[in-house]
Amino acid sequence: MKTIDDLQVAGKRVFVRADLNVPLDGTTITDDGRIRAVQPTIAKLAEAGAKVVVASHLGRPKGAPDPAFSLAPAAKRLGELLGKDVAFATDTVGESARATVAGLADGQVAVLENLRFNPGETSKDDAERGEFADQLAQLADLYVGDGFGAVHRKHASVYDLPARLPHAAGDLIAAEVTVLKKLTEDVKRPYAVVLGGAKVSDKLGVIDHLLEKADRILIGGGMAYTFLKAQGHEVGISLLQEDQIPAVKEYMKRAEERGVEFVLPVDVLVSAEFPDLKTKAPANPTVVAADAIPADQEGLDIGPKTRELYASKLKDAATVFWNGPMGVFEHPDYANGTKAVAQGLLDSEAFTVVGGGDSAAAVRLLGFDENAFGHISTGGGASLEYLEGKTLPGLAALED
Repeated sequence: MKTIDDLQVAGKRVFVRADLNVPLDGTTITDDGRIRAVQPTIAKLAEAGAKVVVASHLGRPKGAPDPAFSLAPAAKRLGELLGKDVAFATDTVGESARATVAGLADGQVAVLENLRFNPGETSKDDAERGEFADQLAQLADLYVGDGFGAVHRKHASVYDLPARLPHAAGDLIAAEVTVLKKLTEDVKRPYAVVLGGAKVSDKLGVIDHLLEKADRILIGGGMAYTFLKAQGHEVGISLLQEDQIPAVKEYMKRAEERGVEFVLPVDVLVSAEFPDLKTKAPANPTVVAADAIPADQEGLDIGPKTRELYASKLKDAATVFWNGPMGVFEHPDYANGTKAVAQGLLDSEAFTVVGGGDSAAAVRLLGFDENAFGHISTGGGASLEYLEGKTLPGLAALED
């Protein structure tokens, strides 16, 4: 896989497929982590004299323009981070895009409007995707893939466009792949994995693969209650995927057979009501044993004994991968479990990887120094699929 150091970019139009899919509150960006992650690649290309054309998706518009999903706020923030004006095209391949790119001087940067405003970007029809990729290719001389959060998608700008232009991986993608190889090849042990988040169905593939790799797997978040139910415990009104219980039982059995330690919560914070995440009004949760959740209560975070247990399971690890919060971290009364895991990573001597998505957002929201971790991924879903052993279309397209 070539990198941008292998390209001659001076005077060339360089299409950078970035991941500017940031959370918005109206037009206000609430977490600019993904923009900050790709900014060094864009700055490097601009400093080398490229005419940089940045493109990305944001959210899930229905293949047509939708002001709620405009990339204009992201373009503005990118300009602030670069310390220079960034042009913004109000369409993807139309008159504005063509004029904006044509107006770039060497070293200047432009951002195209949300790629998903065009149905060809996400189409499952190869011809329709290819037609959109052909139009995008007319805007550039070279292609740089640096949107790691999208490389698991077979989309026009991720998969089809690199085949139409000389291409290379950006510095962000190169760094992500290097880190993920440390989690799959020649792993330093003990290797601990912490998995949280809402749905166990989202993590079954990675659990299946990690049973062959990890030494211990710690489970938290909403997905933990399906595991507790599989052990025969009542979980009240907690998040539960009944249809996944057979698979969960099978994984716990395989873990025991392989000597992989499966660690589940021993106590949880419960409440009869989900907390108000806007007002952050006090929730007054109750701590109960994990096998004694009341019928009218919902588990919303791991409890204090579990926090201590998980910290102890991370302390001697040499490698740690963490994906998914331990509870409703957006509310202060349910953030302590996620805080404890983040602190556990920092307190260990391990090479630590935070696997994107809500975990990365939690690290920033809870005030941790991002640089204190070994690596914070920009792509939760992409990281998980890589660890599952899947071929990621966006990475395959960058290989020669």
